[in-house]
Amino acid sequence: MFTKVLVSDDLGSINSGVSSILNEIGVKEIIQVQYCDDAYLKIKSAALHEAPIELLITDLSFVPDHREQNFTSGEQLVTILKKEHPELKIIVYSVEDRPQLIKRLINDLKIDGYVSKGRNGLAELKDAINSVAKGSIYTSPQLSQFSKQKERLEIDDFDIELMRLLSLGKSQEEISTNFKQSNISPSSLSTIEKRLNRLRIQFKANNAIHLVSIVKDLGLI
Repeated sequence: MFTKVLVSDDLGSINSGVSSILNEIGVKEIIQVQYCDDAYLKIKSAALHEAPIELLITDLSFVPDHREQNFTSGEQLVTILKKEHPELKIIVYSVEDRPQLIKRLINDLKIDGYVSKGRNGLAELKDAINSVAKGSIYTSPQLSQFSKQKERLEIDDFDIELMRLLSLGKSQEEISTNFKQSNISPSSLSTIEKRLNRLRIQFKANNAIHLVSIVKDLGLI
């Protein structure tokens, strides 16, 4: 089990709730912060003093206030820490449930656990801590099922970006131009038309507006 854990959330009540779980499972040293910058500095300082923090539990969203920050989100914090301290275990504890975001955090940023804040959040967080301590990667059960459902839809990052631009009111011609400017391939108008037709059929959408509504409800964009 972990002996030194840092909890990072801008709400003190959340920090206290997470700390109570850590106390229950016997974590000896628990550090609480409410800013990503503080979390980063605590982890760097602990490593320099050869008393490293073993686990970070962090939210993704931090409400800005009067204090200027270098890291304004948990995702920024996770990205730099996994590069500089790959041995650090990280569990994200957040209300976000977008499959693409969770997939990126786990597959690309290599976080060790993702727990959804909610009615069973603290109980799942306890399971996550125990799993990560044993070397496993943990995802809240409902999010795992949700992600598997989306994988069966056979969509990729290209589709997600296409639908995101469509949701912003962009025409197919404007999307094509945007892709060309962003070096996203394929970017031809005919390809975009064909891909949108396939997505409408796949999601059983009557038109582009209906398609955007469906994918928003699914949390894909």
